[in-house]
Amino acid sequence: MRCEIVAIGTELLLGQIVDTNSSWIGEQLALIGIDSHFQVKVGDNFDRMEQTIRQALDRSDAVICCGGLGPTQDDITREVIAAIMGVGLEREEAVVDTIREMFESRGRVMVDNNRRQADIPIGASLIPQMPGTAPGLICPVSANGDDKVIYAVPGVPHEMRTMMGGTILDDLRRRSGEEAVIRSRVLRTWGDSESGLAERLAARIEHLDTLGNPTLAFQASGMEGIKVRITAKAADEEATTAIIGAEEAVLRELIGDVIFGIDDQSMEVVVLDLLGQRGLSLAVAEGLTGGVLSARLSEVDHDLATFLGGRVGGDVGGKPVDQLRSGADIAAEAAKDVRHDFGANLGLAVISAQAHDGQAPGTVFMHLAMDRAQHGGTVSLPGDRARFRNYAVINVLNFLRKILADI
Repeated sequence: MRCEIVAIGTELLLGQIVDTNSSWIGEQLALIGIDSHFQVKVGDNFDRMEQTIRQALDRSDAVICCGGLGPTQDDITREVIAAIMGVGLEREEAVVDTIREMFESRGRVMVDNNRRQADIPIGASLIPQMPGTAPGLICPVSANGDDKVIYAVPGVPHEMRTMMGGTILDDLRRRSGEEAVIRSRVLRTWGDSESGLAERLAARIEHLDTLGNPTLAFQASGMEGIKVRITAKAADEEATTAIIGAEEAVLRELIGDVIFGIDDQSMEVVVLDLLGQRGLSLAVAEGLTGGVLSARLSEVDHDLATFLGGRVGGDVGGKPVDQLRSGADIAAEAAKDVRHDFGANLGLAVISAQAHDGQAPGTVFMHLAMDRAQHGGTVSLPGDRARFRNYAVINVLNFLRKILADI
């Protein structure tokens, strides 16, 4: 069964409100195995709304219209749906009474405009849950000779979610007659481009295209790397998890250690987990990132149990920078000193290249000081100062992650 989401409101098109409702609804549909191939937005215009909803009905079995059920003149979702159904509107006085009671319970008087919210397309039924003044609707329609349905819910997120969870999801599951589960897992990567990953996975993607299940998709996430999403559909949770797990194993063989985490795992979460598993503590010296590295680590490690702290500034090596030969020397000295000063197992430094280093603009020196080993590295980064700092942070964390993986 396919279900399309139509988000209604000119404010969505103008960017005045971000449409988080559609993404949430799409996630809930996937959890019950309902395919959602299209999500669209349309402004508060009768003709365009009618055209958009009719188009959605042509390609889907169900449509969820979100928004346009308020009391003002531009709230016309009810009228548009009635036109599509080929019926008129009738006022439900019981709904008027409910709305009036809501106002009176808050010490307010209901104005006449709110009566419009009780106008229901003839043949539609009300969604029982009504947390606000806008009732939700279940509207049967016939399109292309098939029996289909339009659901209308308010744009207020908590009202919409109450109706989805209380009625719509169960109704969709019943109508589909199919018990299926769709799940996704996101593999988070750093160190390769979207085009590079696509090239390395080209043969695998072609193979999966012939199978149809699971599927792969890429999502570029800027300073957080490239995400590779695995999506699978199966009869139950266990089967879906097995399909995803098998595909993840294949992808890890193909693209190796560019994968640093899954789903919501940030680079700092992964690094702190690795440190904790090995019983190691960390201190950092930031010569160019202005405390961004320390902030990200301390945001996860609130108690500073693993991340012991950091030093920020031009003399992070404990001595004036002009007494050291190069950026590489500064990084090595800084890593050693911050490790000693904080009593940490590991000292990590990130330093910009010095004028006399002869390095390309944007070069960053990284160094990790350990008990019996030293590790150094460089990376060249793009961007303005803010982007440069953030790119430096995730690169130095990835540098540490790879070293920890071999310990």
